[in-house]
Amino acid sequence: MIHDSVPTPDPATAQAASAHEERDARSWVRLLANYREPSRLRSAVELLITLVPFVALWALAWWSLSVSYALATAIAALNGAFLVRLFLIQHDCGHASFFKNRSVNDWVGRSLGVLTVTPYNVWRRAHAHHHSAAGNLDKRGMGDVLTLTVDEYRGLSRFGRLRYRLYRHPLVLFGLGPSYVFLLANRLPVGLMRSGWKYWASAMGTNLMMLLVLGAIAYFGGVAPLVFVFLPTTVVAASIGIWLFYVQHQFEETSWDEEPDWQLHDAALHGSSHYILPGVLRWFSANIGVHHVHHLQSRVPFYRLPEILNDHPELNEAQRLTIRESFRTVGLQLWDEKSRRLVSFAQAKAI
Repeated sequence: MIHDSVPTPDPATAQAASAHEERDARSWVRLLANYREPSRLRSAVELLITLVPFVALWALAWWSLSVSYALATAIAALNGAFLVRLFLIQHDCGHASFFKNRSVNDWVGRSLGVLTVTPYNVWRRAHAHHHSAAGNLDKRGMGDVLTLTVDEYRGLSRFGRLRYRLYRHPLVLFGLGPSYVFLLANRLPVGLMRSGWKYWASAMGTNLMMLLVLGAIAYFGGVAPLVFVFLPTTVVAASIGIWLFYVQHQFEETSWDEEPDWQLHDAALHGSSHYILPGVLRWFSANIGVHHVHHLQSRVPFYRLPEILNDHPELNEAQRLTIRESFRTVGLQLWDEKSRRLVSFAQAKAI
């Protein structure tokens, strides 16, 4: 990442600052616990000002089918931004941070899961694994973007390397991949199929409600609303969501370690980015760009994250990633354990 030019401190000062930063990574959790309390009114308002426009734009896009399929598709695509925000409210419900009452969180999350085509209990379990193992090289495989080390990639067969290259290609990662995950993979409790009936009930219950809603839409409007409204909204939201998730951990100076050296709070602070977005994008993304703070204390509701940055400027300055810098992360595919940074395939070849 590109940083503003600052005076270089002497080694003793740098060492002291580094030690202080490491202590902070462990002490932030207790400090940030002071911000965990959600406001029932604020949460209800945030839900309403997202859900009502989403439904209104859905209805407008449906009505626009009588005027132009292209117009309807454009409105539906724009509505993907509101669906992203609904997903992030569902995300906060999964962390039990949106409402004080856990049952209210769960039922709001389950209901939103029908709109976001995401089974709530299945996603919550996978996401909990992500939070408990982010940056741990020995616990990859659930709830994250697959990232191989340079040595692991070199140890693959030619076919294995081709598969990994295809997986990390932008057209797959942000195009085909999101559609596959949300429209197809989410229909089954992938990764949890042997973990109990609860995850099957979550997936099948969500599928059933989706079938009823989409069936009713098809009954009254035919196939067109599904093709030109439902699909564009869902696909756009899925791609945006995967992009946000990607840049929050896939940047050059992120943090990965093997189990003996991995530490939860250090990985949360140093392995998660602070994505700098303009105000309107911060609103639609529900402040998820403040990801280093979110990983340090996931029980903080999204609307209180800016309050933390205002109160603690050191967190505001940590792990900053601009939009321009984020585009460059697409060219980073492998973790180099020696230099402790993500590198491209070309850079790995030269190492």
